Amino acid sequence: MPTSRPFVSAHPPSTPRRVLVTGAASGLGLALVRELAARGDHVVATDLGPGRPAVLPDAAAYRQLDVRSEADWEDARRDVAQRWGGLDVLVNNAGVAAGGRIDVTTMDDWRWIVETNLLGVVRGCRAFVPVFKDQGDGHIVNVASLAGLVHAPGMASYNTVKAGVVALSETLSHELAPYGIAVSVVCPSFFRTNLHTSLRGADVELERSAVSMITTARRSAEHVAGKVVLGIDARRDVILTDVDGRLVWWAKRHLRPVYRAAMRRAARDLARGRSPRVPR
Repeated sequence: MPTSRPFVSAHPPSTPRRVLVTGAASGLGLALVRELAARGDHVVATDLGPGRPAVLPDAAAYRQLDVRSEADWEDARRDVAQRWGGLDVLVNNAGVAAGGRIDVTTMDDWRWIVETNLLGVVRGCRAFVPVFKDQGDGHIVNVASLAGLVHAPGMASYNTVKAGVVALSETLSHELAPYGIAVSVVCPSFFRTNLHTSLRGADVELERSAVSMITTARRSAEHVAGKVVLGIDARRDVILTDVDGRLVWWAKRHLRPVYRAAMRRAARDLARGRSPRVPR
């Protein structure tokens, strides 16, 4: 069973890493900060709030950062330069949740999720790639979702931004390789977190379904964080954190008719007013 204890790698880095994590006050971001700090890495946790969250481990520093603000990103870059003289790992984790059918979700809802989940990641990469290029080393870790690889009905805006994060990460993994910079994208399936508290949108019916899938998921944020840190250690291009996610992704690539049938079944559920049966 997943536990909240640190999921320590059998082959951790020989020296502590300098890490910045966004969206670190709760959920996966908080679990990652705890995991990394427990291993001895130096961590700056960032989030929207002006004050340091009490839940953060004492070993982690804190600063306010709104991923929608280029000025905040510039301040964060100056902060780590003054604090450490550089950065080893940037974890673009901050994000919000949204779901909804294409004819129900509003354009304001689309702009809201694109601004945070996709452009927030772009801003983070733009802020720190020059630092990594100057160092000749660095690691960008972008947290997407299994929704970036597997596109269930009723989740167009969320699937789209997460697929964008996957595409951005693959592009940068090629573009930045000559500079010694690694890029990983994290694609977990549903896990228990408070992400549902950020849900916003006109499609209330779909929102109820999303809340249920998040709050009743088998995996915890701590379990997923442990898998993510192992993937960071190995500098994997794509970090899949659970077996069922790997199976669904494999089915999409190699058993397309089976995958298509499952997605069409979920769409029929949705059209009939039932919660769609999607991979969990």
